[in-house]
Amino acid sequence: MKDLHIKKLYYSISEVSRLVGEEHYVLRYWETEFDQLKPQKNRAGNRIYTQKDITVIKAIKRLLRDNRYTIDGAKDIMKKHFDPASGELVGLEDETLRTAPVEDAVLADESSNKEKVELTRGELLAIRSDLLEVLEELA
Repeated sequence: MKDLHIKKLYYSISEVSRLVGEEHYVLRYWETEFDQLKPQKNRAGNRIYTQKDITVIKAIKRLLRDNRYTIDGAKDIMKKHFDPASGELVGLEDETLRTAPVEDAVLADESSNKEKVELTRGELLAIRSDLLEVLEELA
């Protein structure tokens, strides 16, 4: 017997969390940051997500996780390229989304001409580990 997948009209935050692979608190945080993500609430005050909301979440996740945009960079892309009618990012080349733009990864401080690099927690932990190894070798 085949497994039937029936699309629902509304999904709970737990269901969406499982579908997109993000924790509840991440989804709630993204609501505060992205104007395009505004799930309705039922009479009990619980969030209810539509298929369109899930599409928005997947677009945000793609920008933040896969393409490593900062929140501000992803918000900018969403403002410029999100089509509310389709719930999709439009007008972008796939190559544009494969790599985060340089201005999101490196911010130039014009007053001092120094570069500030934003690193993820994992990258910082790897650097810390490398530095600890160097410290051990020096000792």
